[in-house]
Amino acid sequence: MSEKEALFLRAKHRTFSGLTEDAERTWTGPFCFIQAADPQLGLMKAWREGDCDGGGDEWAEEVELTKQTVEAVNRLRPRPRFMVLCGDLVHAMPGTPFREGQERDLKDALKGTDPSIPLVFVSGNHDLGNTPTPSTVEQYCGAWGDDYFSFWVGGVLCLVLNSQLFYDASACPQLKEAQETWLEAQLSKASSSSSTSSTEPKPKHILVFQHIPLYLKSPDEEDDYFNLQKEVRRRLLDRFKRAGVKAVFSGHYHRNAGGRHDGLDMVVSSAIGCQLGDDPHGVRVVAVTADAVVHRYHSLEQLRARGVDEDLRKLLQA
Repeated sequence: MSEKEALFLRAKHRTFSGLTEDAERTWTGPFCFIQAADPQLGLMKAWREGDCDGGGDEWAEEVELTKQTVEAVNRLRPRPRFMVLCGDLVHAMPGTPFREGQERDLKDALKGTDPSIPLVFVSGNHDLGNTPTPSTVEQYCGAWGDDYFSFWVGGVLCLVLNSQLFYDASACPQLKEAQETWLEAQLSKASSSSSTSSTEPKPKHILVFQHIPLYLKSPDEEDDYFNLQKEVRRRLLDRFKRAGVKAVFSGHYHRNAGGRHDGLDMVVSSAIGCQLGDDPHGVRVVAVTADAVVHRYHSLEQLRARGVDEDLRKLLQA
């Protein structure tokens, strides 16, 4: 495996090489990271032509936007500790035409990312299929690394989840059960480390990354294509709150949305690629301090021209 190819496969054995608990369990001061979502190569033309199921035969626009993202992120100072892409990396579903070409061209666009900024990948419905199977999950993991895993950055615990297993695991119930067991162990460990008698390192914060939002505006909203079902949503919210999760970051909606409930932020970020609302193409800059996780969506144009907003930069200098 080439060094360039290896950068897409750092998530293995449910952890992430270079960002392990042993190496990163200690809080070392404020830092930032970039949350991006939905480059979804092929959707822009398909959306314009009204053929999202059968279209997607051109993706030069998304490639250029991804390259602009890489260019802008590479220029940032201080450097982000990582950049996470929250799913729908490409538009072509597993086993359909254009899939191989879209994945190849996305990797080519991302290879320019500075090696000091690890790329963290989250699986989306277009990456796995709306109803994933063992074979589609295996294909994704072979191209992008594990579909769920944990990593640590500067004392902060991050959990990457496969939200499609929450949405529809009817064709792979064993995979759903395996993620549930793993997630429960992760949350239980995080909860127990918060007790005064624990010898485990206590995370400064706990963050979750997944493709499908728990909700778009309110935990009580009706079920929708763009959120998780109420029963699933409420159960996850309860588990996350009990474990002390600070924020859940997602994409999928191709618009900015989200809310805050009982101290837990639900952050829905718009897309690098196709916009379904009025937001510009962009990414979210997240500043992590000892007391807070502060985030703001930046257009690619702004990020390339002026960098991160001044107030966020000041947080990182504290």
